[in-house]
This record gives sequence, structure tokens and C-alpha cells, in this order.
Amino acid sequence: MARYSRITGTGSYLPPRRLTNADLANELAGRGVETSDEWIVERTGIRARHFAAADVSTSDLALQACQSALDAAQLRAADIDLIIVATSTPDMVFPSAACILQNKLGVAGCPAFDVQAVCSGFVYALTVADAMIKTGAANKALVVGAEVFSRILDFSDRTTCVLFGDGAGAVVLEASDTPGILASDLHADGKHVGILCVPGNVSGGKVLGDALLKMDGQAVFKLAVGVLESSARATLAKAGLQEADIDWLIPHQANIRIMQSTAKKLKLPLEKLVVTVDQHGNTSAASIPLALDTAVRSGKINKGDTLMLEGVGGGFTWGAVVLNY
Repeated sequence: MARYSRITGTGSYLPPRRLTNADLANELAGRGVETSDEWIVERTGIRARHFAAADVSTSDLALQACQSALDAAQLRAADIDLIIVATSTPDMVFPSAACILQNKLGVAGCPAFDVQAVCSGFVYALTVADAMIKTGAANKALVVGAEVFSRILDFSDRTTCVLFGDGAGAVVLEASDTPGILASDLHADGKHVGILCVPGNVSGGKVLGDALLKMDGQAVFKLAVGVLESSARATLAKAGLQEADIDWLIPHQANIRIMQSTAKKLKLPLEKLVVTVDQHGNTSAASIPLALDTAVRSGKINKGDTLMLEGVGGGFTWGAVVLNY
């Protein structure tokens, strides 16, 4: 009998501190940086984002999202035999945020590791978990995207600091005899490292280089629109589906213009586009599972719907997954 994996529960968590564009503009003004709600909305579609408190870590956000997903799947943490966390902002250099999360969940023994593909991280992690379940290496997995991007923002650069937020999203992925995840398509091209990166590292107890996010926005935009379309089409082809078979497009929530452009290229009405970037900002690896959980809990997404998840991020990495929910 063929073995597949299906999402059986979703969860998400946002830190309590919510900053509207006006709130952020007021804070930036105190640093001598000018911006406005109109400027941010026009360029990005973002109206608010959440920032974690100083004593809150990526694994703390992940824990809340995982508990919600476990409840939705009617499972206990002890039932899980694989934990994968997609993040670019782990709690520490090592061990992984996944191992720290495992301990906070009160379980031990199952494999736990991080995946670092920046904003594509959740798609990468979901693909890895699907492969492990299909081969019998796991039966019930927690796949998480969690970020505290507020820690790596340059608040003197208004072109980047207004874009990002903190949060976490998680899914429970379980073995099934009916197809859930239908196909995936992953890529990377390291020659684009310089257009989106945090060019710093730790050496001798000091930070070498610059540990704040740098981005060439125009270059990222141009690359993102093209690769998101190609990856979506490749994934559909692998699954034997057409664009019209997609009930919901859930892209990485980076910029409303990139998202809408991708939907149009796939000939999808904008009503089929799941949008949370306006309220969450860009939460990197957390953005897709956050958007997924928001849409599930609002009643938009129902059992049997066909979903296209896709992301593009620093590396440069990109990929897509198509699944039956």
C-alpha cells in the first residue's frame, strides 16, 4: 500500500506586541528615520507587524504554535516522532531551535533539527518531513516555521526595517494511506547571496562583519516573481494538476505586489490568494504556516481543498508544495 503524508493540524502564534505602521513610524522618527503608513502600505501592503519581547526566543514562539497544532490534530507531544524547525533566527548558535523546542515540549528521543533556507524554509522543511514519512522514517511530525527577525533589523534603514515581523506557525504532518502532499519543487542559486543576507558571524566571542539584514529590494523583487511562477508550474506538472485546480494560493508573505503578480501569472483570481502580510509583515519562514493557520481557523480553507504553498528567500532559495488539505 502506498504511504503518504497529510496535514492533520495547524497552529500559529504572534507575540502580543503589535506595531502599526504609525507606531513604527513614531519609533523611527526618534532615531531620525522618516517613514509613514502611506509609504509602507503603497510599497508593501503591510499595515502592522508583531515584535517579540527581549526575553522571548524563537523556540518560545514555536512552542505556542506547536501546542495549538497538536490540539488541532488531537495529539500529545509524546506522539510526535520528528521535529523540524525552519528558522534563520535560532535561539543560539547551537544546539538547534528544534532541540530546545523538543525539551520545552517535554519529550525526548525523536530526531529534531533545524532547516535554514530563510523565507523558503517552511517549504523546505515540509518537503523533508514528507520524504521521511513516505519512507517510514517517521509517522507523526511537527513542522514549524518560527522567527524573531526584529533582532536582526537595521532600524536606520527604512527600506528593510518596516518589512519584517516575528511569529511562528506549525503543522502536524501524519502518515496516511490517502494522498496529502502531492508534489514539491525545491531550488537554490548561491550566486545571489549578496542581494539578501546578514553578512556577519561570531568569532572569538565577537561579531565579525555586520549582523543586520541587508537587501537589494529591486533585485529581490525581480528574481522572486520569476522563480515563484516557474516553481509553482513545475510542482503542478509533477502532481498532474492545472492552475485551475488550485483552491488557495498561500505564498510567502513578503510583499503584496509580488504575491498578486504571482497569482496573476498563474491565472488565479485574487480571491484565491491568502493574504496576511498586511497584519503580520514578513515573518520569513513563519509566514506560510502562519497564513495557513489563519485561513484554516477563519473557515476559508476546508478539508479537501487543494493548496499551493510557495516561498522565495535569501540564498537564494525557492520552492513550492501542492497538497490536498
